Amino acid sequence: MKAASGALAYASAPSILATAGIAQEKPIVIGNILDQTGGLNIYSLQQIKTTAMAVDEINAAGGVVGRPLELVFYDSQSNNQLNAQYMTEALVRDEAVVVHGGVTSSAREVMRPIVSKFGGLYFYNSMYEGGVCDPRHVCPAMVPSQQLKPLVPHVVQNMGKRAYVLGADYLYPHTMGEWIKRYTEEAGGEVIQTEFFPLDVSNFASAITRIQAEKPDVVWSVLVGNAHNAFYRQYEATVGKDTIPLASCMFGIGREQTYLSADESAGIVNATSFHDGLETEAARVFLKNFRAYTGDESYVGDYGELGYRGVKLWALAAEKAGDPSADAVIEALPGTSFDAPGGKVTIDGQTNHAVMDIHLIRANREQGWDHLGTTEQLEPVDTQAVCSLGS
Repeated sequence: MKAASGALAYASAPSILATAGIAQEKPIVIGNILDQTGGLNIYSLQQIKTTAMAVDEINAAGGVVGRPLELVFYDSQSNNQLNAQYMTEALVRDEAVVVHGGVTSSAREVMRPIVSKFGGLYFYNSMYEGGVCDPRHVCPAMVPSQQLKPLVPHVVQNMGKRAYVLGADYLYPHTMGEWIKRYTEEAGGEVIQTEFFPLDVSNFASAITRIQAEKPDVVWSVLVGNAHNAFYRQYEATVGKDTIPLASCMFGIGREQTYLSADESAGIVNATSFHDGLETEAARVFLKNFRAYTGDESYVGDYGELGYRGVKLWALAAEKAGDPSADAVIEALPGTSFDAPGGKVTIDGQTNHAVMDIHLIRANREQGWDHLGTTEQLEPVDTQAVCSLGS
């Protein structure tokens, strides 16, 4: 990567472009805005690498419409002012035809109006609360109905009916808390308490005391970011998962199980669109290629795969359109499908979200996950209920 007017520009090696026969063609610029530094960077570090890997793979296969891709990367530092600034720079100064990036919903929402203003295209490769209905916004990641439909019934049936929910204090965890309550009640259980905490909180002693007093059957974590990792350590040192088990729709997304001890993480259940223990040929090839490409033997995880699938889906739509411009790709997106490492992913034309497989998992003592089952080809029904693009 080389410095380029405040950003980092990445171009595939000349040998790759020469072998593919596209070395002399004008590059297509794609943007990438992610938190390489900052309090939420645990969700971005592997995605930054897999995005670059996808670009190299596409270039090695002949690029897009016979032209090489060039990646322009910005470190948003978990700072929404920088998200807004860099989205403008990517679209206006660097003339990116598409921008991939953003971690939180607040990051997305400061960038989306800028994308609309300049007629761009934005891939938000991050799980979120659902409901965005915008032809210039594409989300190939999970929304609540996809993740919770298989997860909540498993929790109610195998862990207990009385649930206590802890979440980070911003839009996504608040919305997930509402969905957990809805699906828990549909499964015959109840949520007895829900609490939210600022992202910088790292002391959960008072919340743990309340959990001990309430004696729920299961505790749900929708906690987010580096500071909130302290909860899992404090919980295991006091209550313990053997006494009251933990379920989560966030744990592991930031590779938390690789930072915590086996005692602190083993047994937590979640559902995801990809995990490194997935025993499919596509997953094995993806992980083998990632390790060869980066030299990184560590856990890749869901967010790493999401960046990869987002770039691949965009490239397939651009090839289908025969034109990488934003408006042409938007027209071509409905029905675009990719056999991703986590399973087949297809863009739903009604919402610009994705149909995908969801995998039920449980953290093990080897910093990975045991696979408990797969629910195939779940549609984003919560977003479909409020969105009908083109109608």
